[in-house]
Formats: sequence, structure tokens, C-alpha cells
Amino acid sequence: MPGIDECLLEVMRLPGARGASVVDWTSGLALGTIGESPNGDHEATAAETAEVARMTAEQPAFARLAPGGGTERSGEAPSTPVEDVIVTTQDGYHMLRFVETAFDSSVFLHLWLSRSEGNLAMARLRLGELAERLVLA
Repeated sequence: MPGIDECLLEVMRLPGARGASVVDWTSGLALGTIGESPNGDHEATAAETAEVARMTAEQPAFARLAPGGGTERSGEAPSTPVEDVIVTTQDGYHMLRFVETAFDSSVFLHLWLSRSEGNLAMARLRLGELAERLVLA
């Protein structure tokens, strides 16, 4: 089971990977970074992507359906039903993959992928595998 550094090294082996990070979406802090940052500043990118992750994860439209047909709300397990968020730009893709953890599940992997060199479907599958194996110490 890889830690943050090993996970990021594996992510960068994906064709077209330009940069990656592990981010806490509650605080907006990067727990680890590698490669390039879209705006040249890994910490600013972490804060910006954390805002997108937080807005997505906390929206009732994406809430998990409860057995009675309603949605699960506060007081429930601290996980998000959202698996990933993909943002497409003219020259690339930004993929945010939520990581389920034993504690508060407020961590995600951010991959910045070149649109011309990367394979979005392969990256999504690989990021999902890495997120399941990631060990946060």
C-alpha cells in the first residue's frame, strides 16, 4: 500500500501527466505535490481545487440516497458519494479523485493531465485504483 509520495510517483507515470497532488479539501492544504502546477504555485492550486472539491462534495444534488428514498445528511458517515470530478480545459484535464479514509475522508488526489498526450479513461481508472490503496499516515 503506497503512501503519499509513492502514490504521486505512480500517478506521474500516467501518459500525459503534468502534475499531481494530494490535497485536504477541508483546509485546502497540499499534503504532497509532484510535477508542474497549472498556475506555477502548488499551494494556490491546492486551495483552488479544494474549493471545487468542497463545493461538489457538499451539494445535496450529489447526496447518497438513504434506504427510505431521502438523502443522507449531517451526522452520517463522513464520506462523500462523489467519486471524482473532471474539469476539461482547452489543453488539459483536471481530475479530482476523492479518497476514502478511516478518519474524515476529506482528502482527494488531483491530477493535471495533458489533453493531447493523456488518456482520460485510463487516468480515471488508475487514479481510482491508487485512491483505494493510498495509505495516509
